[in-house]
Parts: sequence; structure tokens; C-alpha cells
Amino acid sequence: MSTAVSDPLATSAETWRDRDSREPAVPVELIPPRGASRRDRLSALRQRHLLREQRARATYAASRSPERGWPVADNRTVLAFFKDLLRDRKAETFWLIALNGLAAAAALVVPRLLGDLVDTVHTGATDELPQLDRLALVIVGVVCAQALFTFLAQRISTIFGQDLLSSARVYIVSTVLRLPLGRVEGASTGDLVTRVTRDVGTMSRSVQFGLPQAIISGLTVGLSVVAMLFNSVVLAVPSLLLIGASGFQVRRYLQRAPKGYITEGSTYSRINTTLTETVEGARTVEALGLRDLRVGAGDDDIAVSAQAERYTMTLRNLLFCVIDICFNGPRVVTLLVGAWGYWNGWVTLGQITTALLYVESLSGPLDRLVGEMDRLQVGVASTSRLLGIAQVPEDRVAGESRPDGPHLMGEDLRFAYREGHDVLHGISLDLEVGERLAIVGPSGSGKSTLGRLMSGINGPRTGSVTVGGVELVALPLEVLRTEVALVTQEHHVFVGTVRDNIVLAREDSDDEAVWAALSAVGSRDWVERLPKGLDTLVGSGNQSLTPAQAQQIALARLIIADPHTLVLDEATSLIDPRTARTLEGSMNALLDGRTVVAIAHRLHTAHDADRIAVVIDGEVIELGSHHELVEQNGEYAALWRAWTS
Repeated sequence: MSTAVSDPLATSAETWRDRDSREPAVPVELIPPRGASRRDRLSALRQRHLLREQRARATYAASRSPERGWPVADNRTVLAFFKDLLRDRKAETFWLIALNGLAAAAALVVPRLLGDLVDTVHTGATDELPQLDRLALVIVGVVCAQALFTFLAQRISTIFGQDLLSSARVYIVSTVLRLPLGRVEGASTGDLVTRVTRDVGTMSRSVQFGLPQAIISGLTVGLSVVAMLFNSVVLAVPSLLLIGASGFQVRRYLQRAPKGYITEGSTYSRINTTLTETVEGARTVEALGLRDLRVGAGDDDIAVSAQAERYTMTLRNLLFCVIDICFNGPRVVTLLVGAWGYWNGWVTLGQITTALLYVESLSGPLDRLVGEMDRLQVGVASTSRLLGIAQVPEDRVAGESRPDGPHLMGEDLRFAYREGHDVLHGISLDLEVGERLAIVGPSGSGKSTLGRLMSGINGPRTGSVTVGGVELVALPLEVLRTEVALVTQEHHVFVGTVRDNIVLAREDSDDEAVWAALSAVGSRDWVERLPKGLDTLVGSGNQSLTPAQAQQIALARLIIADPHTLVLDEATSLIDPRTARTLEGSMNALLDGRTVVAIAHRLHTAHDADRIAVVIDGEVIELGSHHELVEQNGEYAALWRAWTS
């Protein structure tokens, strides 16, 4: 059935329904067969595992240099990141190893003393009773020392983990805040949100618990092996060989797990992206009747994620099966070899007792080491995704030159979001200092893109935007925002006091400057009526603000920042017209004496401007005052008649 071009809702819905013609999200080869024999089911299970491994390898390879979205760092970058964290904490690392080494050594002395006690009792000599008393007292003393060392080791481990966590989080937040704004807006929101929420949490647990515990467990295992060999080589070697046999499966797991966990992370990003799109486009979904389609898209994402998790779960199950056999077998082996050695007079009962206690005490640290190794693999995958953000190249290189005055000018501006598809075609604008320029035109004509270039958010493909003779993209961001500021329709209120929200732009501002800024935008009265005035907490979960109040807070913040040029991307378009007119009156205090570039969707904004630029298909086709353009009876005159009719 053909769809009429005149039915925009139908054609819009069809663009959403393209998904129906694609291949299924989960290949049929990954669906378990029904009614097959046990042998066929096992063969199909192996084939599914191999296919999941191929998909994980492909996802891992694509994550290194994605065409769109955020990259993933390699293992060397992750290793260097953790080395830097440890290098900055040499003293804490030393005490972590030293105290845990002392605690482990004390714990290993006890089995040896118990073995000596068994040998002493086995001889049955009555004159050795004082020696038994001394051994018992030594054991009590060693146990007390072990308890003290363990307490101190746990304390330094906790401090060490929290300090690592703090530094890692500061690094990640600093990295995210340094990202080019154009890249942030152009990449997947769901992926970035997943990285700074789930991946940060996973990395945090690994840094806080996994890394210290892995160091502790590895140290304990190493000392235990030395103690076992020192006690009896005959009893130790068979058990260590059996434990060492698990190395093949451990190595296999370590080679495959990072790819699997990175694939898991990418599927969580996909789920968040689809969910975000559906929630943000809820009205579109309702208008076009796309509820079932969007639910189906979410189900597909979950199915893909389930396949990724099945792969890593299989890797863990194979590892733990081998570990259970190799770690539990030494108990039996030690007992059998001990009986044989005792029969031949090679070992004593005390050595057998000590060896069994060592094997028993070794299984705990080994289990923890394997468990922490798995936790670290998950953490390394998340850290790779987080550090991948830091590999996003800068979109500008700051120079040494500084503006000589506030004169803003754009020359021969061309820009493309996709290579070979320019959305601006050689636009040039020369603004007088203190001038108000309105940019109007139909949706999709390039108005907002031009505004982003004039505010330095993006750099042009060709041409330049300069302020005081210096290109905007050659200015450090902290300098750029004191020269030119972009004001959009999104006015974020951070969790904190009213004062905190306003002085964000200039933290050394005093209360007098804050009240002056609030008075300038007409909001002093309602702020004074708040329960605690400037100290009233606002933001999520606190005092709620209307959209108009939120915008006034943002405008007061701009007055504190005091840039000489403002680019307004229809800062009142999300507010009802009556409130918008009131707020635009408040904005006059902000705009007075400043150069203003206003992206105008409401033409009364353009009416009040000094000049108006009409943008059609990425070109300025008319430029002049309101009266001049109305008299020309061109595109602007037609827009004005449509607006006022």
C-alpha cells in the first residue's frame, strides 16, 4: 500500500518502522534447538558459545576506533592508569604489602607450630611437657600477633582503596568535563550515560575492593607456597602441580574475558540509548502509534545483552569448574601422599598435619584470588570504556593570542556534520560592537549551526569566526566563555543553594554581586521570599523552581560571568508566550551594552533587533533591519505576514 507524501505522520512513522525489514537482533543460530538429542544439544551449545565468542571479538575490534560513538582504551592504557595510581601512593602500597605479609606470615606459622606440637605429643615423652606448654604459649602469641597485623592491614587496605577510588573518580570526572561539547552532543547519549554511571560504579568496586584484595590474596598465596615447600617438598609438589594444572583454563579465561565484558558494556549502552530515545520521544511514540515497535526495540536490545552475558557466564562456569577440581583435589592428594610418605619414613605426622592445614588455608586465598581476578576483569573492561573517553581528540588547540576588543566577525563559514554534506555555504557576518543581530529562517535552514559557530562550540570547516582578531577556537575555553557565551533553551539548575548556582560562573563573587544580578533579571523578589533566601537548596529533590525561575537563575549566572557577546539560541522557546515576553524584558538588563546574536523562532524577537539575517538552506539571502526587509517584500516579509496573521 502506497503512502501519500502529504501525510507527514505516516511517512515519519515509516522511518521508525525500517527496523522491521532488518535481520533479527539475535541470529537463529543462537536459539537453542528443540527436541534434539543430548549429543546434538551439546554440539549446538558449543557452536553457540563459539558464535558468541566471534560476536564478542567483532564488538571488541570495532570498539577500538568506532566510526561514531566513544572508543575503548587498550590494555596498555588501562595498565598505565593503574600504575600511575599506585606510583602516587608508594608509602600506602608499601604498608599494604608489609602489613598483609606479616599477617599472612603469622597465619602460616600457626600450622607449623601445630605440626611440631603433634610430633612432640606423638613421641610420648613425659619430660617434654614443659616444651608443650611453651609451644602452646607461642601459638597463642602468634595468633594474637596475627589478629593485630590483620586489623592494621585491613585498616590500611580500606584507606588505600578509598584513596584510589577518590583519585580515579576525580580523573574520570575531569576527563568527561574536558570532552569537546560538539562531540558530546553528536555521540550516543545512552553510551556516555552508561559509561559515567554503570562503568564508573564497576570500576569503583574494582579499585576500592578488587585491587587491594588481589594484592593481599596474591601475597598470601605466594607465602603459602613457600611455607608448603619449606615444610615438606614431598607433600607440597603433588598438590602444587594439581593446582598449577588450572593455569591453562585461567589463561584461557584471561584472554577472552575482557572482550566479553566490553561487549556486555556495549549492550548496556544500547539498552540505555533505546530507552532514552523512547522516553524523550514519548509524545512522538504516542502520536504515531509506535508503542509496540519501541517495546520490541527494547526487547531486542535485552536479547542481545542476554547473549553477551551468556558468553561471559559460560567463561566463568568453565573456569570455576576447573578451579573446584584443582583446588579441592590437593586435600585428597596430600592425605594419600602423606600416608605413603609416613609409611616409608619420609615425613612425620606433624608434617602431614601442617601440610593439610596449609592446603586448607591455601584454598581460601586462591578462591578469593580467582574471584577478585574476575572482579578485576569486569573492572578492567569498564575502565577501558572510561579511559576510552579520554582518547577522544581535542577539537581545538588553544593559542597564545588574546582578543584585542569585542569585535565579532565570521567569514566564509562552511560546516558539515557529515563529510561531503555542508549545512552552511560560505556565510559571512560582521557585527558592530553592541549590535543586536537576529537570525531567522525555517527549521533546518542552519540557524542553530550558525549560532554554534558564532559562539565557538564548533569550528567551521572553512573560514573563521574571530573576536578581537583572534579565532574563537584558538582561545582556551576559560577565556572563550568570558568573551562569548551561548544561551540555549536548556537552563540547568544544579543541586545546591541559589547562591551556588549563580556564582558558578565566577566563584569569587560576593553576595552583593549576586543580589545585583538577581535584581537585574527581575528575580530578587521571589528569591527573598524563599525559606532561606540565597541559602535555599534548589535542584533535584529540593526547592522546585518554575521554568521561568530556572531561566532567571541562568541569566543571573551570565551576568556574573559578564561576557561581552551573547549568542541566544531561542532561550525562551520552551516557555509559554506570556511568560516568555516577561522574561525577555528581564533579559534586557543582561543584553544592555552587549553584542547579541539571537536565533529567533518568535519573530517579535527579530522585530526588536538592529539587523536581521534570513538564513535559507545554509545561506544568508537577506540582511537588514525589520523595516528594510519588510519593504523588500522578500522571504522575511512573507515570514512576518504569516507570523502576524
